[in-house]
Amino acid sequence: MGKSKNNKFRRPQFNAEGLSVTAVKEMEPDHGEVFDGVDSPTGELLEKLQSPSADMREFACASISRLVQQSQTIPGFLQRDAVRRLGPLMLDRSLAVRETATGALRNLSACGGHEVCDDMVKQDVMTPLTALLRECCAGFETNAALSLKGQKNTVEDVANEAVNLLWNLCESSSQALSVFNKAGILDVILQCLERHTHNIKLALSAAHCLHTVTEDNAELLCSMNNAVLGTLESVLLSSQADMAHTLLRTLAAGSVWNLKSSLPTAHQAQTLTTLMATLSQCLELDAGTLIPQLRQAEVARSATASEAGNMEDHQAAAGNMPVEEMEDDEEEGVGLRRNGKATKIDTDFSDLLPRGKEELREATALLTAQQTSLEIIVNMCCSDDPSDDEWEEASSSDESEMCPDGLSEGNTSLLSPLCLSAEVHTALINHNIPEKVLKKTQFPSSEAMDVCRHNPTWKILIKKMHRVQYRALTCLHNMLSTMDAESLGGAAALQAVAQHLSTLVFSPPEIPKEEEFLEAVTSAMRSLLQIIAYMKIPQCMTPQQLMSLSEAATCCDVVSVRVNALAILGITGSTLAKENGTAETLQMIGNALLQVATKDANLVVCGEALDALFDVFADGDEAERAAENINLLSALKALQPVFKAKIRKEGKGKYSPEQLCVLDNIKVNLRRFIGYLETVVKK
Repeated sequence: MGKSKNNKFRRPQFNAEGLSVTAVKEMEPDHGEVFDGVDSPTGELLEKLQSPSADMREFACASISRLVQQSQTIPGFLQRDAVRRLGPLMLDRSLAVRETATGALRNLSACGGHEVCDDMVKQDVMTPLTALLRECCAGFETNAALSLKGQKNTVEDVANEAVNLLWNLCESSSQALSVFNKAGILDVILQCLERHTHNIKLALSAAHCLHTVTEDNAELLCSMNNAVLGTLESVLLSSQADMAHTLLRTLAAGSVWNLKSSLPTAHQAQTLTTLMATLSQCLELDAGTLIPQLRQAEVARSATASEAGNMEDHQAAAGNMPVEEMEDDEEEGVGLRRNGKATKIDTDFSDLLPRGKEELREATALLTAQQTSLEIIVNMCCSDDPSDDEWEEASSSDESEMCPDGLSEGNTSLLSPLCLSAEVHTALINHNIPEKVLKKTQFPSSEAMDVCRHNPTWKILIKKMHRVQYRALTCLHNMLSTMDAESLGGAAALQAVAQHLSTLVFSPPEIPKEEEFLEAVTSAMRSLLQIIAYMKIPQCMTPQQLMSLSEAATCCDVVSVRVNALAILGITGSTLAKENGTAETLQMIGNALLQVATKDANLVVCGEALDALFDVFADGDEAERAAENINLLSALKALQPVFKAKIRKEGKGKYSPEQLCVLDNIKVNLRRFIGYLETVVKK
């Protein structure tokens, strides 16, 4: 106890808003008429998939693609074997049908949740998907020649849908990831990634997919070779300044970090420098300035397009424009895409934004890149020691031994799985990463927020801007936990960080209640207060402020937030116990901790409250006086049998072995602490 856990980020899972396969099986009979029957819309569309007309098959796929975005329709499609019916159409002789069929399966995988993705894999969707990806890559060069003649780049559009479907499946299904490893699809993803100079949308989809499949995938490490690392290096060294390429480089950096144990020894230092420079350059960008600029550019472009449209209308009325050309222009302006795709909930699929939203797509790519950069740094500063996960499920990465191909077998000199090697530590400092992370912990700029609030299509960026702040706070927490104080600027810099965090929490009219913010900021505060207490640095946050934060946090449903709040009280109280005239404040802290230890339903939280009490009242005249005033001894004696009984009754069913081990230690320490207080009373 009393240990600040290092957070680790996994790639975000797809939003499982849709019904699971279990939910499909458990549907009430009275819902059947909505989905069942050949005459229902679902049945009619599935029948049309077998039509001899390519246009009709395309229409059916596009309609299904739209419908499955409504979660209540998914059970009807699954009950009627939609996956097995759509799968063969990914290899249809019509490229348009291929694209819409794959798009429909992509939407089903995104909106259906993890169990639906597992079910899709069980229904063998990976077999036609793998064949489709290989055919697409084989046709890239031929298709590029057709594209130069003005024809639509259809093969790459199909490939983009296929890569996104693969990404969804591998992110949500371990079975899909296993198939990915065994089927040797890595080379196909690399071919898509290599097309970044010609098709950034396809390359970004491939980069997202690669970043996902390389995380904690020991089996895939054996497929790594110099060609794979060379492709990633070429992306890292690309020079395009647009936000899409910034995101592409960031995702490549994340994949390189995931593959760190496969890096050749001779290139490790250079690769680390390139990787860190990529993250640093991304974090240097100021979203608060760029988002208003991008919005202004969109307004200016729309005005220009509107003027041009008026002129074209005038020319068309005079008979100067062919009818066919007018119709083509109208089609280009349509926002809905042919296969009916829509942006998935709370994800970063900028390729699903409507046409004509280039600036919004750039802004989305910028925020996604910065969030990803911060997550990579969080993982760099994360210990893989399972003991750090006492209070949560273990999430240590599974680092692999080196594989054939001469890739630095047995090397652990630089990018080892150990926490923050000296080289990584130095690279972080040399690129001013701590300073840049601290800047990102600020609230989003008011100007950027106003731009997004007043434009409906830009509102999606508000949550993304806040998420960058939350990731930066988590990053700060991990850096405080793993880097020495001098590297972070010494006592003065730590005091400035404390002042900054105090401003974030206590400047608003009331303490923010957003759970993700509270989890991130309390983690950072906990780490910072531990360092400040250890170094005996005066800190700017008053006990009353910290009490108000703890009161807000202990009402939060998230266990880690409550645990952090209690740890903060423990650190503050143990520091105050060494000072004179603090008995009254210690009483306030003691009562708050006793309240939680007695009433919180979660044993982990109760244990943290007890542990904090041990720290606060362990020693000192002020602590003894406060303990007597709040009747701490009698309160703990009354709590002891209840705590032991709850561990016996609830322990094995609800808590992990690591958590139970810690709870047993607290139980022993509680008995000892009661003995200590009895000795104090007898003095």
